[in-house]
Amino acid sequence: MIDFRSDTVTRPTPEMLKAMFAAQVGDDVFGDDPTVNALEAKVSTMFGMEAALFCASGTMANQIAIKAHTQPGDEVICHKLSHVYYYEGGGIAMNSGASVCLLEGEQGRITAADVAAHINPPADPHRPLTRLVSVENTMNKGGGSIYNFSELIAIEKVCRENGLKFHLDGARLFNALVETSDTPVDYGKIFDSISICISKGLGAPVGSVLIGNKEFIRKARRIRKVFGGGMRQAGYLAAACIYAIDNHVERLREDHLRAKQLETTLNSLSYIEAVIPVQTNLVFFSLKPSMPVDKFLSKLRENDIYAMALAPQQVRFVTHLDITDEMMEKVTGVLRSMQ
Repeated sequence: MIDFRSDTVTRPTPEMLKAMFAAQVGDDVFGDDPTVNALEAKVSTMFGMEAALFCASGTMANQIAIKAHTQPGDEVICHKLSHVYYYEGGGIAMNSGASVCLLEGEQGRITAADVAAHINPPADPHRPLTRLVSVENTMNKGGGSIYNFSELIAIEKVCRENGLKFHLDGARLFNALVETSDTPVDYGKIFDSISICISKGLGAPVGSVLIGNKEFIRKARRIRKVFGGGMRQAGYLAAACIYAIDNHVERLREDHLRAKQLETTLNSLSYIEAVIPVQTNLVFFSLKPSMPVDKFLSKLRENDIYAMALAPQQVRFVTHLDITDEMMEKVTGVLRSMQ
């Protein structure tokens, strides 16, 4: 099976499994799990921030952050295709009672000018109080696009001038970092909170980490408990995350190279309408009407290749840890045979 549906489908490597089984564990709700504590200290130090919180998923980390930063009735500014709005089950409304201001933007990215233009006047009782700006890097629905760091600095400046909090959904942030000269510490300097997902490109089976200052994480820990996210002997999972951070960051370049190879192949095929320019490990492409998406996916499945349709006539391939060169050769052959 060649699975391009997501980079969440990876399985632990033998070395990662050894690290998991060797983990020292305790009860994390009591703060007694040494491996969870080590992971949280490792990530917060990496980003130059004060504290961190281990969460079961990226959605949980994002939703905790939004609830910690807002009050019911507040408004969150984000792109209309951002994961926190589009793929988290209406969590902003359900968990935080907040409304959203949805912005347009090229390949899922918003600008400082966009943000400044959509901040509600605080004295106007008819409008919700703008409280939080959330951006996503890399941007999933933008085809794995990367923010220019200078634009993030500009957005941060607008946030500070207007008393807004600034959150980063960094589910695939390490994919961005290996392609730029930016560092985790750079990001830690401008965001109030950052969520990073270890179970996507880095290949851990479970886990995301939420980072911020001590007071924010204290509040986030209480919210995690309310959300049912207090895990007990979670050190087995945290050990996989530590191993992934130590061993799987630089190899993300391999995923990006394979994604570029797919981009080249797709652009040469007669039934492809367009391919969003590939920057990281996500390959979004649209099919011409002559190739219905159901027919395309069915043909892939006949060859044990799996992918997802994310819009009418649009398909996503995601490269990851479990994709090999041999698999790439097979996929290329199958794609070409469909002309």
